[in-house]
Formats: sequence, C-alpha cells, structure tokens
Amino acid sequence: MKNDEFFEDLKGLNFDISEPDSGHKDRFLEKLEQKHKNEASKTGKLRKLWIPLSSIAAALIIAFIAFGNVFNTPAFAKEADLAAVSPQMKETQDFYSTLIERELKSIEGERSPKTNKIINDALVQLETLEKEYNKLKKDLLESGQDKRVIYAMINNFQKRIDLLNQVLDQIETIKQLNTQENETII
Repeated sequence: MKNDEFFEDLKGLNFDISEPDSGHKDRFLEKLEQKHKNEASKTGKLRKLWIPLSSIAAALIIAFIAFGNVFNTPAFAKEADLAAVSPQMKETQDFYSTLIERELKSIEGERSPKTNKIINDALVQLETLEKEYNKLKKDLLESGQDKRVIYAMINNFQKRIDLLNQVLDQIETIKQLNTQENETII
C-alpha cells in the first residue's frame, strides 16, 4: 500500500481539524504547573517521612545483626583463646597471663629516666605480640582448635615473657653501671 492509497482510505473519516479555544495553551501550562507543584509537595512530604523511617530501619537492622551474632554463635566462638580449648589450656593461659602481669609490674617499678626508653620499646613490642595473639585467636576460631594455632599461641606467651625478662636484665645492667659510676665518682 502506497502513501496515496492510505490517504484515500482515510478520506471518509472525520478528522478534528478545528483549532483549540483561545487561552488553551495558558490553561494547559497552568494545569501542568499545578500538577508539578502537587507532586513536589508530595515528594517533600515523602522525603520528610523517609528520613526517620530509614533511621529506624537501619537501627533495627543493626540490632538484628548484633543480637543474631550473639545468640547464634557457639560458646567457643565467644571466647576464642586458650581457655576455650580445654581446662589444661585455661591453666596455661592463666599461668602465662599472671606471670606477664607480674613482670610488667616489676618493670614499671624500675622506671627511671635511664630505663624509660627501654621500657617504652618493650611495651611497643608487647603490643605487637598482643596484636599477633589476637590474630591467632581468630585463626583458632576459624581452624576449629588446630594444634598448630594452639602451639603458636603458647609460643606467643613465651615470647612475651622472654622479652620482659630481657628488659629486666637490661634494667639490672643499667643499675649496676649506675652504681659503678657512682662508686668511682665518690
């Protein structure tokens, strides 16, 4: 069908070819503008309502995640240290923790201007070992009490005690040098 034939077929139909009333364009633009204002006020109301609702939803999601993790984790996952492995490992951990605490107190008791740098360096190294221990705790949780991780945790405790003993030895050496220096001065 060609274009001419198409228009010939439509010839009998009535088409609205009259022009709209005067002011039609103005009325149309007013209606369009009014509709736009109504939509804008609705979205403004929705935005005002959306902010508190989203805050409440976020708080609920965080609460569900937090409580879900608390109630769905096994007892071992809550305490992923040597004490969670067995009673003997708890004794081992308690022994090392007590010993480390005692050594730290004696080191702090020896703090002086001459030993300050050594003690601060030791505390930084202890902090590094503590971070390693925390990583080992995660590994223990993930590995399901792998003996290699347990040995590494015990080794970490031993390294801390060795470090503290070395610091105490250095402090003792400094004290001896001070007494010798003081004796030669007098």
